[in-house]
Amino acid sequence: MEGPVPGRTSARFWVPAASGGVPDSPAGRMCVCPGPRRIGIPIRSSSLPLFSDAMPAPTQLFFPLIRNCELSRIYGTACYCHHRHLCCSSPYLAQSRLRYAPHPAYATFCRPKESWWQYTQGRRYASTPQKFYLTPPQVNSILKANEYSFKVPEFDGKNVSSVLGFDSNQLPANAPIEDRRSAATCLQTRGMLLGVFDGHAGCACSQAVSERLFYYIAVSLLPHETLLEIENAVESGRALLPILQWHKHPNDYFSKEASKLYFNSLRTYWQELIDLNTGESTDIDVKEALINAFKRLDNDISLEAQVGDPNSFLNYLVLRVAFSGATACVAHVDGVDLHVANTGDSRAMLGVQEEDGSWSAVTLSNDHNAQNERELERLKLEHPKNEAKSVVKQDRLLGLLMPFRAFGDVKFKWSIDLQKRVIESGPDQLNDNEYTKFIPPNYYTPPYLTAEPEVTYHRLRPQDKFLVLATDGLWETMHRQDVVRIVGEYLTGMHHQQPIAVGGYKVTLGQMHGLLTERRAKMSSVFEDQNAATHLIRHAVGNNEFGTVDHERLSKMLSLPEELARMYRDDITIIVVQFNSHVVGAYQNQE
Repeated sequence: MEGPVPGRTSARFWVPAASGGVPDSPAGRMCVCPGPRRIGIPIRSSSLPLFSDAMPAPTQLFFPLIRNCELSRIYGTACYCHHRHLCCSSPYLAQSRLRYAPHPAYATFCRPKESWWQYTQGRRYASTPQKFYLTPPQVNSILKANEYSFKVPEFDGKNVSSVLGFDSNQLPANAPIEDRRSAATCLQTRGMLLGVFDGHAGCACSQAVSERLFYYIAVSLLPHETLLEIENAVESGRALLPILQWHKHPNDYFSKEASKLYFNSLRTYWQELIDLNTGESTDIDVKEALINAFKRLDNDISLEAQVGDPNSFLNYLVLRVAFSGATACVAHVDGVDLHVANTGDSRAMLGVQEEDGSWSAVTLSNDHNAQNERELERLKLEHPKNEAKSVVKQDRLLGLLMPFRAFGDVKFKWSIDLQKRVIESGPDQLNDNEYTKFIPPNYYTPPYLTAEPEVTYHRLRPQDKFLVLATDGLWETMHRQDVVRIVGEYLTGMHHQQPIAVGGYKVTLGQMHGLLTERRAKMSSVFEDQNAATHLIRHAVGNNEFGTVDHERLSKMLSLPEELARMYRDDITIIVVQFNSHVVGAYQNQE
C-alpha cells in the first residue's frame, strides 16, 4: 500500500512523494523520491557492505545482480525515476503511488540520472556481463504463494447460487504487505460478501477492517427476530448462531488477542439495532445496511482508541489501528442483486461478454481522490470557503493524503486537542512516533475524512460473466479494458487473434518473430495458472510494451529487494468472482 516503510519511525516514516513539484535543474531533472538514503545506494562508493546493510531481503537473489553488473540497469531506472517509474507520468498512473506527500524535513533528493550513469560506467567489475533470472518454477512459486480459490456448492441449502466461485491472490510490495482481503457467505441471510482492503501508514487498520467489517454488514442485514435470538443466546450463555462462513487463505489471520474487544463493540451495535427496530418492518435496505456498517465500524475504531484498554498490548493495538488507515471495496451478491460499497480508491469492475464474444468493462465504483470532480466539490462544500484552496493541495487531502475517504486516519478526523490528549496518555511507542505528533497543515475544521461508502447497485444479466475487485496496485499498472479482456480470455480459454499492436515502436524482424512465437504459445500458457487472480497478477507485473508477458521482465520485478520493489509498484490484491449465467438467466425468467 502506499505509505510508510514498515518498521520505520521518526524521519523515515514519511516517505517522499513522486510529484513533489521540484523544478528541473540544468544538470538534469530532479525529483523527490526514496533515494539513496532510503534504499542504501552509495553515491561515491560502490563498497559491498553498504548494499548488504541496506538490503536484508533476498540477498541470494540480489547479489548475483551486483556481481553480473545488472545493478546499473536496475538502479539506473529505479533510483532516478526514469521513464514510467515512480515520478514520471504513465497512461494509468497520474499520481504518486505513495499515500503521503513528503514533509520538507524528510525529503531526499536524487542526483541527476546522467551523473549516476556516467559513474557506473567506470565501475564495471565483471569482464563478461551475465544475466540473472528466476526460473519459471521460482516465478510460479512466488506468484502462487497467496492464491486461494473457492467453488460454491451447486445447491447451498437455501437456493441455487448466482456465484460459481471466486479466485483471489496477493502480491506484496511492502514488507509486511499492507493489503488485506476477505470473503464470506452470509449464513443467516442470503448472499455472499467479498472485499479488498488497501492499508496505508502500516497494515493495522486494513487488518482490523478485513476481519470486522463483514460482521457489521451481516448484523445490519439481519431481521429483528434473528437479532433478538442472538442477544438472548449471549445473555443466557448459549451457543450463538453462526453468522458468517469465512473463506480464508491460511495467511489471512484473525487477531485472537482483540477478539473479545471486537465482539463487545459488535454486540453494542446489534443491541442498538434492536432498540431502534421495533420489528414492524421486515424489508432490509441493503444499501442503507452497507452504509451504516461502514460508518459504525469506523466510529468504533475511533472510540476504542479514545477509551483505551488496561491491557498495554491491546491499548497499543487500537491506537495503531486508529492512526493508520485503510480503504475498502466490498461486494454483496444475492441472486441477481449486486451491491458494491466503496470507500477510497480500490475498484470494482464487471466483465461483460458481448454477442460477438468480445469483452467490455463496466465500472461499478468511483475513485475517491482528486481525479473525481464530485469528491473535490463535496470536500469544499463541507468546509468554510476560506479553506477552499487548502483542503486539497497538490491533489491530496490537506496536501498529504491521496484517498479522500478511508477508515481510521484519525489524524484527519479528530480535533487537535483530542489528538494531543490521546498521544500524551498513550504508550511510549506511540508518543515517540513522529507521524502521530505531526499536525496536518491548515487543520481548522475537522473532520476532513470520512469512511462513508458510495454504494452502487447493478442487476446481473446473463452476459455479466465476472467481477474483479482489486486494490489500486492493479489499476496503476493496467487499463480496465485490458484487465477484463485478460480475465475473460482466461476463463473462456479463447484468445482473439487481433493484429499485434506495436504502438510506434521500431520492431525488428527477430522481435516480431518472437512476438508471434509467444502468441502461439499463449493458449497453453493460460493453463499454467489455475487461478484467474494469479494470471492477472502475472500480466500486471510482467507485461511488456507489446502487452504480452515477458519472462525476463517478470523475473526481474519479482527478484527486486523489498525496499526497491515498492518504488516500482504497490501491493496488489485481486478477487475475481465468476457468475453462473444459467442461474442468473433463470432468475430473470421467473420475473
